[in-house]
Amino acid sequence: MKSSELINELANALCNAQGQMGGAVKDSSNPFFKSSYADLTSVIKAIKQPFADNGLSYTQFPVSNEHGVGVSTRLMHVSGQWLEMEYTLPTVKKDPQASGSAITYARRYALQSIAGIPTADDDAESAMLRGDDKKKVNEDQVISIKKLLDETKVDQTAFLEWVKVKSLSEILASKYDKVVAALEAKKKPMTDDQLAAVGKKIAGK
Repeated sequence: MKSSELINELANALCNAQGQMGGAVKDSSNPFFKSSYADLTSVIKAIKQPFADNGLSYTQFPVSNEHGVGVSTRLMHVSGQWLEMEYTLPTVKKDPQASGSAITYARRYALQSIAGIPTADDDAESAMLRGDDKKKVNEDQVISIKKLLDETKVDQTAFLEWVKVKSLSEILASKYDKVVAALEAKKKPMTDDQLAAVGKKIAGK
């Protein structure tokens, strides 16, 4: 794998994008193996909007060597940072059709791998992988957070500003575990850098 000298902004953007991604739906069938799989279109659908929302894009170019054919996939960020990997597959038949099939197969797996997305059996499961990103914490969770704020003597106003919400009840359920982990960690000495890193994770997801 190759990369730009720095990938910190790309890594942060990819982290945020992965928090938004669902699974690639297995909507194509393989009659020979009597199985279903997520084709290239499904993979692209799964990453398209999360990539666009976080300043990410990609390119794929066909490559070949003595071992076979495949693709070179480059993941890019608007900052100019990038990651690149090459994935080739052996081809038994030396003809355009076999090479084309191998390249399509390589594109699908390379893109799915570099984006870090799972596959889902159907749209319902894909939606479950995304989670309900609008669901808020429940009453018991709010009480737990308040208790931790008291135990750690953290100012609630500052905490709400840190989590970027106006009230505890507005905290997303998907962020609850991270919020609790951050407050639990507050019971132990944390450096400003460590606290900032936790804050970025919460804000990103």
